[in-house]
Amino acid sequence: NIGRTESLLDVRNQIQGETFRLKDRVKLYLVEIAKTFRGPEVIISRSHEGFVTKMFELEVPEIADGVIEIKAIARRAGYRTKLAVMSHSPEVGAVGTCVGRMGARIQTVLKEINGEKIDIIEWKDDPLELIANALKPATVYKVEIIDEEKRKARAIVDDDQLSLAIGKSGLNVRLASKLANWNIDVVKKSEVEVN
Repeated sequence: NIGRTESLLDVRNQIQGETFRLKDRVKLYLVEIAKTFRGPEVIISRSHEGFVTKMFELEVPEIADGVIEIKAIARRAGYRTKLAVMSHSPEVGAVGTCVGRMGARIQTVLKEINGEKIDIIEWKDDPLELIANALKPATVYKVEIIDEEKRKARAIVDDDQLSLAIGKSGLNVRLASKLANWNIDVVKKSEVEVN
C-alpha cells in the first residue's frame, strides 16, 4: 500500500525461494512508475540489480558520498551478484570499505538478500585486469584479447581452477562477462600453449 495506490510484488521480481508472512517488513526497489489505462502503476522489485546497488548505498556512506563508485553490477537474484567498485581517494580501499570491519557492512546486505553470494571486485580500466578480477573467486593465470572490436577475450586458468572460473551451470563466467562487458572464454592452461 503506497498512499492512494497499491503495488504488487510479483514472482519474477522476488528473490527465488523467498516467502513472506503477513506484516513482514521488507525493503523494495522502485523500478518505475508506468502509465496504464487504469492510472499509474508502481513497479517494485527485490530481484533487480538496482536493489543491491541501493542496499550498498544505504550501508556504505562512502558510496553515498561519492568517494567510492559502483562501476558495474551483474546479478542472478537468489544465486550470485558481482559488484565492481572503484575508489576516488587513495586513502580509501574500495573493496575493504564495502565489506566493512569484520564483514559488518556486507553482512547487513546479505541478510536482506537471503544470503545470496556477493563478489566485490576492484574495478580496473585495463580490460585484462578487469576480466581477471571479474572471474574471482577463481585465480586466473593469464587473459588474452582475441578480438578487441567484438570484445572477445580468453581467460587461461590452471586445471584445478576451471570449474571455479566457469561456476555452476556457467553462472560465474556469465556474470563476469556481463560485469566486464566482454565475451569471456575460459580455457585450461594444459590445453593451450602459453607464451
